[in-house]
Amino acid sequence: MTALLRPGLPGDAAATGEILYAFARDTDWMPLLHCRDETEMFCGVMIARGWVTVAVLNGRVAGFIARDGGEICSLYLARNAQGRGLGARLLQQAQHSAEQLELWTFQANAGARRFYERHGFRETLRTDGSRNDERLPDVRYEWSRT
Repeated sequence: MTALLRPGLPGDAAATGEILYAFARDTDWMPLLHCRDETEMFCGVMIARGWVTVAVLNGRVAGFIARDGGEICSLYLARNAQGRGLGARLLQQAQHSAEQLELWTFQANAGARRFYERHGFRETLRTDGSRNDERLPDVRYEWSRT
């Protein structure tokens, strides 16, 4: 079944929050800084701001991207939805609607780094993580249509 991409709705906060919370909970190098409810509220704020596009598979939210203009703030998939091209579809939709995009990911997230590089993003900066909440070394990526 093909996934449907659509704008996030207020009722999607729980599903997107669970996807984001599960990533932090299940990733051994990622500190769990926020509880499930806080994560859901955070996703609700991004949805209310109009930043979120969700991928719906079999009637359920399977992933989402949050974008504030040219900045990708989040791109996460439910574990059981990975490897189906949903992340690529969400990212390609963002690339189609922007001239330039930028994002941060953690240096430890090798899978995400490979994913973004495969989609034309280039690394522009590395930091020690002292500026992010998690205090993890991170990488800035940029993409440009030209």
